[in-house]
Amino acid sequence: MEPVPVNPPTPAPPPVLPPKKKTWWQKLLAPFAAAGAMLLKLLSQFKLVLFAILKFGWPILKTGGTMLISVWVYAQIWGWWFAVGFVLLIFVHECGHLLVAKIFGLRVSAPMFIPFMGAVILLKEAPRNAWVEACVGIGGPVLGSVGALVCAAIYLLTGNPMYCALAYTGFFLNLFNLAPVSPLDGGRIVTALSPWLWVVGYVVMGAYAIYHPTFILFLIMLMGLPRLFSLFRAKSAAQRRYFEVTTPQRFIMAGMYFGLIVLLGFGMELTFIPHN
Repeated sequence: MEPVPVNPPTPAPPPVLPPKKKTWWQKLLAPFAAAGAMLLKLLSQFKLVLFAILKFGWPILKTGGTMLISVWVYAQIWGWWFAVGFVLLIFVHECGHLLVAKIFGLRVSAPMFIPFMGAVILLKEAPRNAWVEACVGIGGPVLGSVGALVCAAIYLLTGNPMYCALAYTGFFLNLFNLAPVSPLDGGRIVTALSPWLWVVGYVVMGAYAIYHPTFILFLIMLMGLPRLFSLFRAKSAAQRRYFEVTTPQRFIMAGMYFGLIVLLGFGMELTFIPHN
């Protein structure tokens, strides 16, 4: 027979020691320690909230805040209602760029408004080729022209001359942006046609700046000089491939570009109200 195992005796429980008495300074610091622990917990939660604000809320705050600043600045010149409509037209224009960039999968920043300079959307990655760049560039004037057309329709329905003025301003701003000078939209669009059109754009804008000199015109021309000078530098194979556009793409973009110029000029003519 196998031996039957004998259970070992259960060890006696350890003796219960009396609680250690706190010293006077431990009693004094106990409330502060509890408050510190609660503060650390609140800070950890606040950190999560702050991260969420910076991650998701900052683009909204940046766009909305700069919009309000622009409205306030323009309101000092034209009044509140026109300023609101003017900034909304710019916002619609920028949304055109944003939508097309999203279609092509490009990462872009939220629109940021700059008084007297319009608004900007920064591309966080370069377009793959000239066709993508041109499509993103023309998206703004196309949707911006629709916004101006809506103002013209409201004018026809209400007879309110403010909407006629907004329509004219919208047509003009989108037409001006089609000038083939970087960093304007036209400078991006003509990359799909021929980058040598930048030279034509500089000649025309330079002539206009001589007769109507403004700080903004000279600033635009100054900002576009690096890209203009790039025309006369030797290019790598990758840089040459960037401007390779198929013939159908070139015809499509040319039709959209020059057709939009004609339509915007026609819109300006229809909504122009001469001063008495």
